[in-house]
Amino acid sequence: MSNVAIRVQGLGKEYVIGQQERYGSLRDVLAGIFRRRARAEKKFWALKNVSFELEAGDVLGLIGRNGAGKSTLLKVLSRITQPTEGWAELRGRVGSLLEVGTGFHPELTGRENIYLSGAILGMGRREIQSKFDEIVAFSEVETFLDTQVKHYSSGMFMRLAFAVSAHLQPEILLVDEVLAVGDASFQDKCLGKMQDISGSGRTVVFVSHNMDSIRKLCTRAVHIHGGEVVKIGPAAEIIDGYLSSLRDGRVRGGITFEAEKNGYQIERIEVLDLEGNVKPSIGTWDPVRFRVHFRSAKTIRSGAAVVVIFSSLSGMWLTFCATEPDHVVKVEFNEGENMIDLVFPRFTLSAGKYLISAALAITNGEWLVRTEEVVFEVDARDVFNSGFPPRLPRSIFPQDHRWEPR
Repeated sequence: MSNVAIRVQGLGKEYVIGQQERYGSLRDVLAGIFRRRARAEKKFWALKNVSFELEAGDVLGLIGRNGAGKSTLLKVLSRITQPTEGWAELRGRVGSLLEVGTGFHPELTGRENIYLSGAILGMGRREIQSKFDEIVAFSEVETFLDTQVKHYSSGMFMRLAFAVSAHLQPEILLVDEVLAVGDASFQDKCLGKMQDISGSGRTVVFVSHNMDSIRKLCTRAVHIHGGEVVKIGPAAEIIDGYLSSLRDGRVRGGITFEAEKNGYQIERIEVLDLEGNVKPSIGTWDPVRFRVHFRSAKTIRSGAAVVVIFSSLSGMWLTFCATEPDHVVKVEFNEGENMIDLVFPRFTLSAGKYLISAALAITNGEWLVRTEEVVFEVDARDVFNSGFPPRLPRSIFPQDHRWEPR
């Protein structure tokens, strides 16, 4: 008997640029016909000819740049969107956590949404009740359990949504980038729960920009680029191949990005000295100013944050710099162009290659937009005047120190 939990064959998804996908009425169809007559449509393939099989109990990581098609693939597997061509077969109950609160009804309370989600998964009331206390304890929203979820913060929404998806025990779980947001303690809880799930024989498909999480949690991985499968195989092998393909962004005064989502955009990061002059390179212990240029879809007076992340080439986060909650710097997003400086009086990374990425976020909630990771290089500086500049892999963060013989 076949042990295949997910089988995908020739899957493709085509979109019309500027057109939102929805279930249309006759009026919508007719309006679309007239719009197409008025202007030529621009189309693109978010997925093209994607095929793979996943056995029950496997944990598959989907990796690739922003816009590669990872989230689209999960939406097709979740039956949220229909493929343009090809097909996907999933054997077993499917739970998904694709965006904050996906599948929740905003007018229902947290308690009611727990039962609704379980019913959608085909579970009986008694089965849901047996897991109810665990879900509430994990989500940490007991005080607001009988409040309509439309009044929840993004962080509360996310905690409850993850708790429901992880505890109601579907045979197949689809997870999109939920371990990268929220406070640190909740991220640790999520990672621990994902490890429990992956060891319980359930099938998981997991999207994350954090290669360290993919490496820890996943047995296999798929590298997707431009909507097509580049390679599928053991997680460590696919991650190494993906990291070697990343764009080399050696600093020459700045790094440009192509990151845009729903009107939020991170355009570039200028690399400057403390006086605001262009800095052609970064060296160990150099004073440096990273100027983040971004666009906001609307004015946000509170609750938003700018994030810059420095990672190793293996994808492990080394330094996570956020305006909130780390430093409680209140940042207002103005509609349109914005910029903010991240200042290091002394940049402490050793000489070597690293990854840099940036994001706009709702504090303790979800990403508004996040860039791809770009390789940049830190130049050697003989900061100890020893003739041996600190370099990788011998040292990551060279500390100012001295020895005192006794």
